[in-house]
Amino acid sequence: MFAASGEELVRICNDNHIPIWEYAIREEVIRSEASRSDVIENMRRTLHVMMDSSTYAQDQQVRSISGLIGGDAYKIKMYADKGITLTGDFLNRAMARAMSSSEVNAAMGRIVACPTAGSCGILPAVILSAGEKLNKAEDELINALFTAAGVGIIIAKNATLAGAEGGCQAECGSAAAMASPAVVEMMGGTPEQALNAAAIVIKNILGLVCDPVAGLVEVPCAKRNVAGTVSALTTADLVMSGVSSKIPFDEVVGAMYKVGRQMPVELRETAQGGIAITPTALKFKKEIFKD
Repeated sequence: MFAASGEELVRICNDNHIPIWEYAIREEVIRSEASRSDVIENMRRTLHVMMDSSTYAQDQQVRSISGLIGGDAYKIKMYADKGITLTGDFLNRAMARAMSSSEVNAAMGRIVACPTAGSCGILPAVILSAGEKLNKAEDELINALFTAAGVGIIIAKNATLAGAEGGCQAECGSAAAMASPAVVEMMGGTPEQALNAAAIVIKNILGLVCDPVAGLVEVPCAKRNVAGTVSALTTADLVMSGVSSKIPFDEVVGAMYKVGRQMPVELRETAQGGIAITPTALKFKKEIFKD
């Protein structure tokens, strides 16, 4: 059975002198009763879907059925191509990847719900962008996805990944908290450093509500994927510089769950609160569902 907490995960990894991704692979082999090579190939297929979804909307202006979002990934890519960005080529291209997956999702294209459809842009953007920057091979990107999966399992065991239960902190927050430790291990960081990254990411997004305009996973979801991507990448650098979380990962996850349960139902994916009930949002809703 997979580790029940971050503390247990780190202890197991340290006792066996292995990274999180190796532990996650071994556990999946046991759980699925599949061979190691089959487990890895399954994750390779997942990676390839991520590659497709994170690039598709950069090359053509994909629009959602509602018309609420579309064309922004293309705009970000074109802007990055000009070489005049404030935050640099790396972050802008990562943002374009995150937006692309979100737009593909809203247009009913194929994505990987990682951990949810509403947060599907974060993990691909972070892993692929960091891998490109660090000159990592495909197998190393697959390892990073196993790291992310391992951290995600711990969050799911002790909190929630659902916006309907815990707000957007549980969706985009969890996605970013899975992605950042994956980058930390890609950069040679320890399991402890990986969970420090996850803890810092969650702390910085704690309390974020889920308030989809017209009840659709489009606004503000797509742009929150961009924000989560930036948070995950910058936090990885923060941790690799030697900065750590003063509050342990397990305690932060516990706090996230409690905060989510304390949120009123209007702020948990019901589209009855937050920006979902602003005048402009209600106007969009009326236009979308006029029939």
